[in-house]
Amino acid sequence: MTTLQIETYKNSGVPREVLKWLQSLDLMYSVKNIRRDFANGFLIAEIFSWYYPKDIQMHSYDNGISLPTKLGNWSQLERFFVKKKLHIPKEMIDGTIHCKYGAAELLVQTIYSLLTNRIVRALSDPQEVDFTDRTYQVRLPMHARSTASHALKNNLKITESMTEPNIITNKEKAHAIISRHTEHRQMERLENPARFNIKPTLGEMAVRTLPQDDETNTDTSTNDVKRQKDTSIQRQDSGSPVKICQANSSSVQFREMQVQQMNKTSQMSVKPGTIHTVQTPVFSQ
Repeated sequence: MTTLQIETYKNSGVPREVLKWLQSLDLMYSVKNIRRDFANGFLIAEIFSWYYPKDIQMHSYDNGISLPTKLGNWSQLERFFVKKKLHIPKEMIDGTIHCKYGAAELLVQTIYSLLTNRIVRALSDPQEVDFTDRTYQVRLPMHARSTASHALKNNLKITESMTEPNIITNKEKAHAIISRHTEHRQMERLENPARFNIKPTLGEMAVRTLPQDDETNTDTSTNDVKRQKDTSIQRQDSGSPVKICQANSSSVQFREMQVQQMNKTSQMSVKPGTIHTVQTPVFSQ
């Protein structure tokens, strides 16, 4: 093995035992760039042909780089996976086709576990499938990290638009990438405010004090409501009943008076016995 191949395998992001397993298969083409070499599915088919020689015929697969060639090879492989009941997520296959960051590496490790019945250390802790360049961007210094347009270019490949020509779907993908990039930028500003020259706001600089207890105010308000509801009936010296409704804040009293009113239906003189009550305000001195 040459020095260039050793450096390539070190930077591939695949465990050493998986790389040794790939070398032992004696593939038709040497693996130099895992993300690019496994995108068309030709080497994946050759790997499975060693374990299933009767089901995988290599003359049915083409070692091309065009999108129709990739989709044709992977469609045959997906039918083979269903036939043999091999569980390989669709997101992992799509990420490998479109050369997403970390998709091909995770696919090779998954295939290694399925065919050899061995557990890879990298797969012992289940993580969310997120084929973005976030882990790579975190390792970079602050000034070298990608902008919004560069993040959109890295995480949304042109082959995805060609495979799924729906404009709404592509807009949703682009919006999700930009929103994720904005969230990461805001987190960076919170973690390192001195770099971005962020000054505290007036609300953050103000002294926070607990509100005072308003028990006395609540007691007085409840007493006022009770006083407004309470009514008393007083009688004058003449013996006529007087109903007084007195509020706490006003000194207005209402007195009931007995008056006779013309009957509107007959528009005639007042009939005896038709008595109506009217409330007239009486102001106390």
